[in-house]
Amino acid sequence: MKIAFKRLDHIMLCIPEGTEEQARDFYTNVLGLEELKDLGYPLPNGAIWFQMGDIQLHVRAEKNHDGSSQRHPAFEVNDLEAARAVLQEHGIELKNESKIPDRNRFSFRDPFGNRIELIEML
Repeated sequence: MKIAFKRLDHIMLCIPEGTEEQARDFYTNVLGLEELKDLGYPLPNGAIWFQMGDIQLHVRAEKNHDGSSQRHPAFEVNDLEAARAVLQEHGIELKNESKIPDRNRFSFRDPFGNRIELIEML
């Protein structure tokens, strides 16, 4: 018997405690995500949820977060160069990733050190 996976529901990124407002600003004003409010249930302290396409991004404060890990989500976008331009307008350092057939990609770090990859399928 196999597990019948349907789809990815959400991804959680961690931020240092006390940076929730900075995270809210970055994810709404830089990345353009919609913050989810009035979910019908309370969120844990330090948690902010955003809608990102058909999945949710959960951002949550944690103790001792250093953001140095290579773990990361990779999000497919419609126009990688437009995404690159938006991030560069905000002064975000971008890293070109190694080539993978049939896709272009780059990564960046959010203000809390989380690595995020953006991909455009060719």
